[in-house]
Amino acid sequence: MSVCDPTTLPDRDPRPPAPYDAVLLVSFGGPEGQDDVIPFLRNVTRGRGIPEERLEEVAHHYRHFGGVSPINDQNRALRAALRAELDARGLDLPVLWGNRNWDPYVADALREAHAAGHRRLLAVVTSAYSSYSSCRQYREDLAGALIETGLEGELTIDKVRQYFDHPGFVSPFVEGVRGALVRAHDALRAAGEGTAGATDDVDLVRDAHVLFVTHSIPTSTAVASGPRDAQLGDEGAYGAQHRAVADVVMASIGSSDGPTAGSTSGAHGAALAGVPWSLVYQSRSGAPTTPWLEPDINDAIAELAERGVKAVVIAPIGFVSDHLEVMWDLDEEALTTAREAGLHAERVPTPGVHPAFVTGLVDLVQERLAGQTDPVTPRSRPALTALGPWYDVCRPGCCLNPAMRETRPAVAGLAP
Repeated sequence: MSVCDPTTLPDRDPRPPAPYDAVLLVSFGGPEGQDDVIPFLRNVTRGRGIPEERLEEVAHHYRHFGGVSPINDQNRALRAALRAELDARGLDLPVLWGNRNWDPYVADALREAHAAGHRRLLAVVTSAYSSYSSCRQYREDLAGALIETGLEGELTIDKVRQYFDHPGFVSPFVEGVRGALVRAHDALRAAGEGTAGATDDVDLVRDAHVLFVTHSIPTSTAVASGPRDAQLGDEGAYGAQHRAVADVVMASIGSSDGPTAGSTSGAHGAALAGVPWSLVYQSRSGAPTTPWLEPDINDAIAELAERGVKAVVIAPIGFVSDHLEVMWDLDEEALTTAREAGLHAERVPTPGVHPAFVTGLVDLVQERLAGQTDPVTPRSRPALTALGPWYDVCRPGCCLNPAMRETRPAVAGLAP
């Protein structure tokens, strides 16, 4: 069965409905001071045999920002925004927060939930796509936290579906790419970068390029992403989902209607959708002999400059917020590469607490709530690509990590 046909996918959890009594925001976590940096990196790389000297090499990214990753503050802001949106809709669901790799840990959030009398949690994770590290590992860590706390059988945790193509996630990128391309046109025109220096002859289709960027992962992990019987190409569900989102963004930036429409400056709108784009990757790590998804964004920028491109727009569609890897790998490194090559460059914001994104996450919560109260009537499950809407319950064997002989077994109280 191919997941490319959404009509073949069950759109609801097959288990008997039961009321959720809390929302659990789950994220990666990050250090909040210089003394936290190395312990945090040890948490992230535990079991992988990474030497201390390699951790010190990575640590300088965090130390550049005072040892503080912005991700925890971003999650505090997102938690508050979710709480406000739930309140506005009259949904009496507390929002708890737990991280996989730093305080507050998932296990602590589960203890807090149990002590408050909550028994059925709906998890919202700060990752939109399918792969081992962006989906299955979150579920494994939730399962591990249930075992660690002794709350297996006491708490049940479900997770909202992957939201890579939900309008709430995609529309901030449409808005950002559209605006950045308009500004690129105006900047090139003002600088006399048109043909033969003509200030009124800037052709974005010829002069600009959009680089959609996400975190690189091992090629074998990408191939294993998604259900085992899906036929989604050489980069599995991970690559297919990102490419589908990029297609939607580029098709939408010149549109004046539809779910991702917005205002377009002047007469640029008609030409924006024709600007060429590529999917590129950042933050590669691991042994040099292990194949990872390519090309690296810096290599892609250098190649575009050699081809005569004058402006690049960097759209980090793989990320929910402007955390450290966005700030370092893109704002520090990629933008420097572009400017040294003489290119006009702009990095598009991530969704963060954009109103559309917050609204979309609460829509996903409400989507599951509707499945509880009325498991027969089809729910509204918006999706902007042919790959979606992604299903609620992950298939056995979905998004396995080929580098591991086995993964944690499913435990009672956690959706498979």
